[in-house]
Amino acid sequence: MRSTERRRSQRRRGGLGIIEPCLPSPAKVPPSGLGWLHEIKHDGFRILARRDGAGVRLITRAGNDFSAHFPFIAMAVGKLPVRSCLIDGEAIVCDPNGLAVFELIRRHGALASAVHCAFDLLELDGRDLRRQPIEERKRLLAGTF
Repeated sequence: MRSTERRRSQRRRGGLGIIEPCLPSPAKVPPSGLGWLHEIKHDGFRILARRDGAGVRLITRAGNDFSAHFPFIAMAVGKLPVRSCLIDGEAIVCDPNGLAVFELIRRHGALASAVHCAFDLLELDGRDLRRQPIEERKRLLAGTF
């Protein structure tokens, strides 16, 4: 990567540094046994919800700020009882049966009905949690919010 591309990439990421979301891995059969944790892959936009002294940003996998696309999610993150946080999740819009449908999130009217399905807490009140066990991060996520 050339230096100008690197600077542009860092600028787009809005201060997130090298934190990038983990991506799901395709498998013919889910792994089984002790030590495995499974989650549903929703059909929406992968979003890192960042709240810090600079405000709230909803960052996509490509590093774009989608805060204006999902103002109600951004508002909700801004009202959390924390000084700062970084939440990994997916912005989705559900059909009347409660199923996340990607086409619905792409529609203009979906802004108000989009929700953020949070599945990992990477930072809380300035504390980097990435080295903590996933079970502990999920416990903090469920208990804090």
